[in-house]
Amino acid sequence: MRGTIRTLRAVQWTMLGSIALYAVVGEVLGSGARAADLSLNYFFTTASVAIVGVIFVVRRTLVLRAAENLAAHPDDSLLLSHWRTGYLATYTLCEALALFGFVLRFTGFTFQHSLPYYIGGFVLLSFFGPREPVHA
Repeated sequence: MRGTIRTLRAVQWTMLGSIALYAVVGEVLGSGARAADLSLNYFFTTASVAIVGVIFVVRRTLVLRAAENLAAHPDDSLLLSHWRTGYLATYTLCEALALFGFVLRFTGFTFQHSLPYYIGGFVLLSFFGPREPVHA
C-alpha cells in the first residue's frame, strides 16, 4: 500500500510539473499572432465541464468505493488495483484539462484564454492527492 501511495504521489508531482511546463512552453513557442477560432474555445469549455463531471464520477465509483473496501481488506490486490486505476484515471483527466489550454495557446489564443485550463487542471490534480484508505 505504501509503495502504491508513493508511486501515485510521484505521478501526481510529475503531472503537476508538466502542467507548469505546458504553460511555459505554450508561452514561449505558441506566442505567434494567428487568428483564433472561438468555436474551438467553446468546444474545449464544454468538454472541460464534462471532464470535471467525469472526474467526480471516477472518484466516486473507483477510488472512494475501493478505498472503503481496502480499509477493511488491505491485502486485496484487486481492490488495490481498482483504487490505483481510479487515481491514475483522475490524474489523466486533470492533465487533459491543462492540455486543452496548451492546444488553445498553439492555435492562436492568448495566455489569458489558456490560463483557466492550466489552473483548473493544476488545482484539481493538487486536490486529489492519494490518501491511505482508513476504516470509517
